[in-house]
Amino acid sequence: MIAQTAAPAAGGFPPSMIIVWLLFIAGFYFLFIAPQRKKQKEHDKMLSTLQSGDEVVTTGGIYGVITNVKDDRFVVRVGEGTKVEVGKGFILSVVRKPEAEEKKSS
Repeated sequence: MIAQTAAPAAGGFPPSMIIVWLLFIAGFYFLFIAPQRKKQKEHDKMLSTLQSGDEVVTTGGIYGVITNVKDDRFVVRVGEGTKVEVGKGFILSVVRKPEAEEKKSS
């Protein structure tokens, strides 16, 4: 005869599975969500401190110098006599602060 297996007990998730899922969610948060939030806060802080004269690079890889700061965008000089308006979210990083700013920090 064929051995019959016992039917699983009705009643939902066993408590040990709930603990496993909670550990999985906590690990996911600390490995992926928390570092991304920290990086976003640092980027927002960097954007709020930008001013005219800062040399920046955009997400498209264009280097330029900020000539004017507006509410939602920067005017960036990318060449001699060439200026473009760039959304604040598209500034990737600061390449160099003006020298006068660097001397104040020292």
